Amino acid sequence: MRVLLVGVGGVGEAIAVTARDRPWLETMVLADYDPARARHVGEKLGRPDRFPVEQVDAADQAQVERLARKHRVDLVMNAVTCEFNTPIFEAAYAAGCTYIDMAMADKGANMGRAQFDAAARWKERGLLAILGMGMDPGVSNVFARYAEKHLFDEIDEIGIRDGAALTVAGFEFAPTFSIYDALEECTDPPLVWEADRGWFDVEPFSEPEVFDFPEGIGPIECVNIEHDEVVMIPRWVRCRRVTFKYGLGESFINVIKVIKMLGLHGVTPIDVKGAMVKPVDVIAALLPNPADLGDRMTGKTCVGTLVTGTRAGRRRQVYLYQSTDNEESMGRYGCQAVSWQTGVGPVIAMELIATGAWKGRGVLCPEAFDPDPFLALMPRFDFPWRMVEMDPIRE
Repeated sequence: MRVLLVGVGGVGEAIAVTARDRPWLETMVLADYDPARARHVGEKLGRPDRFPVEQVDAADQAQVERLARKHRVDLVMNAVTCEFNTPIFEAAYAAGCTYIDMAMADKGANMGRAQFDAAARWKERGLLAILGMGMDPGVSNVFARYAEKHLFDEIDEIGIRDGAALTVAGFEFAPTFSIYDALEECTDPPLVWEADRGWFDVEPFSEPEVFDFPEGIGPIECVNIEHDEVVMIPRWVRCRRVTFKYGLGESFINVIKVIKMLGLHGVTPIDVKGAMVKPVDVIAALLPNPADLGDRMTGKTCVGTLVTGTRAGRRRQVYLYQSTDNEESMGRYGCQAVSWQTGVGPVIAMELIATGAWKGRGVLCPEAFDPDPFLALMPRFDFPWRMVEMDPIRE
């Protein structure tokens, strides 16, 4: 398989590191707006024959398409912020390539609408696009599909629960993933889906609940934020309700509220002493690059899917999850925990496509495929998943 990797930040690097020695990988082009960043990752990989470096503006469809054709790639992997989904998605279509991204653009129930609306023409051309194939969304969606297939007769609620016990030395505020994505998720109204109502908004940071995360992370207060799974899962998994709650912590939430109050999350350029500047770019410039935080981080991150329903007439609740320890991911792969945890899922999907275990045409999401081969591969990628049986909620 020949892959064009658009974006070589923290997650892009984790994708390349994970794919480095896979026998199905012939070439992975490291393409980034900052060629120095791409060269740095290429040097760490030590395989210039397999990982050529290119400069690309992800906003320019023609540039992405040109690189796809130049390197005769089979698959375009979108590893940049979802702001650039459309040009990369359309470039993959024009070049006749499979496409994978890790998050969907737009807001609310319209997330991914432009891509889903393109399903017919992708299917007619015999091409496959997989949306939201990261960790969450991505692996979390595969967990939901596995629970429907194997663990429940009827599902009342699927709730993604994401939490961590991570600290970053030397910073009062240092998000461990893209600040652009963090601000979008935390300032847009959260979504909930219910079978009899469809999608509807709730208040940001609402409905707090304390969830006891496994692997020694412990109880963390989780709140509603906007997230892709709520739009994706109801399209393929039969259930009555879908939610997403994140364990952000009071300090993080307070910072986000101040940024929003001041309008610093804005993406429309404003005039600053004659220079047109996006407010959000100022925030990003002031914060450390998440890809560079690994040596300062300690602790674990956990993402999982909490499923409640019935099996054989009895109430049941399970949590299927993946937990990554930063010390282990840095020691083994040189990638901080959140980046590495997000980057493994796309590579597993690539392997399933390369081997023919996952096949399809059109625009699909991870839960549209058989979850069994995916979960079977996770331990082989040093990426184990686990399940805990919990006390079912009594009605």
